[in-house]
Amino acid sequence: MTESDIETKYPRTVKLPDGASVEFRMMAATDRDAILKFARALPEEDLLFLRVDLTEEKVVDDWVSNVLSGNSTTIVAYDDTGLIGYATVHRNAAPWTRGVGELRVNVNRAFRARGLGRNLTSDIFEVARSLGLRKLTANMTSNQHGAQSAFRRLGFVPEALLADYVEDRNGTPRDLVIMSYDINGHSDSIANVVTI
Repeated sequence: MTESDIETKYPRTVKLPDGASVEFRMMAATDRDAILKFARALPEEDLLFLRVDLTEEKVVDDWVSNVLSGNSTTIVAYDDTGLIGYATVHRNAAPWTRGVGELRVNVNRAFRARGLGRNLTSDIFEVARSLGLRKLTANMTSNQHGAQSAFRRLGFVPEALLADYVEDRNGTPRDLVIMSYDINGHSDSIANVVTI
């Protein structure tokens, strides 16, 4: 898939293994309110570990700006209840990291372990390739064992552990784990991932 193919591939309907149909489309400014609603419905324990506080309007506005500027490319997933998940690859504007993207995935709890995260992740890998990225990173706290396991199944490897590097929403210092993946080596191992 080339960069121009991204736009033509979406929107599209995805059938989950349990038969549920969801729509994948590229995020636009019109998704702002749905993202806020999605984030504000997340359980507190999920909110603790978000990289940014998606319950704040300014944070979501910044995300929309990044999408419009091309620094982020995001696939959003909807069913008839609204936004149920997203996968995004964010690129830093610094020239020395232009070939690296940060992967972020979040799925409504009701859709976890149902294949939505796997499908979103597979699509965002294709997007990353089409953008010419050579490496993906994923950041999480050291106690997010489920997320680390899911990324390991994708082929990500731990690159660094930074002690007390981030704070959760309560101000508690947490160790940050940085994992990375070489896109050129990505294979069909995506099919073995458990939802993130």
